Amino acid sequence: IKTVTTWTGGGGPAEPTAERHPQCDPGEKLTKEVLVPSDWTTKNLREKARALAHNAKCGKSAGFTMAEILLSLTIIGVVAAITLPSLTGNINERTWNTQRKALYARFSQAIALMPALNGYGTLKEETDSAGSTSIEDTAAETFVTNGLSKVMKINNICDNEHLEDCGIPKKMISMTGNKLDIPTTMSELSIKMTNMSYSHPGAGVTNTYSQMDTKAAAFETINGESVLVFYNPNCQAYLGEVSYYLQPKICANFIFDLNGSKGPNTIGKDLGVLTVLYSTDSVVVSPQPYTKTVLTNTPFEEARKACGDIEGSEYRLPNRAELASMFVNNSLFEITGHNLMSLDFYDKDRIFFQSFNTGQVMLMDVSSNGWIYRCVKRY
Repeated sequence: IKTVTTWTGGGGPAEPTAERHPQCDPGEKLTKEVLVPSDWTTKNLREKARALAHNAKCGKSAGFTMAEILLSLTIIGVVAAITLPSLTGNINERTWNTQRKALYARFSQAIALMPALNGYGTLKEETDSAGSTSIEDTAAETFVTNGLSKVMKINNICDNEHLEDCGIPKKMISMTGNKLDIPTTMSELSIKMTNMSYSHPGAGVTNTYSQMDTKAAAFETINGESVLVFYNPNCQAYLGEVSYYLQPKICANFIFDLNGSKGPNTIGKDLGVLTVLYSTDSVVVSPQPYTKTVLTNTPFEEARKACGDIEGSEYRLPNRAELASMFVNNSLFEITGHNLMSLDFYDKDRIFFQSFNTGQVMLMDVSSNGWIYRCVKRY
């Protein structure tokens, strides 16, 4: 070990110099103990001393100040706060999209394997000694236990009083951002599914439709999704009718939660719907409406093109079955009071449209531009 004394301006032990570093007081010296090989020359020591003097800057260790470190951390934090939510959101969206498609495929395969979808469960009115009437309702639960569980793998089934045991949240956020209670009966899902009366004063026509207000049940899939089930045991087949009310054609409606009771519990994100129409030759749909665009007074072809231009051609006009699902779930999508045009033609001149006031499906001249279009994403 050799002791090397030098001034900060350079010069080694053999050639001390009078130069001073501008940040050093006159005459300030640096004394360093340096472990060197025994065969080092004076020149080696001088170069080592210069390096020590330059790096130490008058005996002080080179590095960042606390203020510089805090400033750097602040900048990193701000950038992370701006970019991470977007990155996380994109990852979640891709994950949810993949899960939705897989769930839709499993449901479609399962429903196709079932016989007629109507007739499950019990709907029976009972009157007690005090004259109070109640309904024994096991319809949705029986539809799952005796029907759906035979064609798809289900881990847990919950009745209407224990929906949370299957991961069903108490609250949800609608497509338009409103916080809602999770519906637990068919009427809470859509009052027009259980009781509808519609009069047309000009035509002198009154149409009515009523159905018992069935309770929802729930189940969990082996993949961890939580599913809320609404069931109509009296659903009917489609017989090629041109004009009809769709309420009797709805057999089952499902609200699925891809991650159980975890957030954000929002329709269009981790929450979605599946609707099954027709007791035989059933059809399963899972539309996700686009809330930012409503096309009015628009010719059909222009509306179809406008939907195709949204977000990389992911959206399109809904078909009749998708409009029916949007009608059934109007408390979640908050689409009410409209007559919406579908993608389905009856012939080259007429197209089907769906009344969101009554549930009626009718035909309209395709050249008409006085109707409303909504775009949907399809899975």
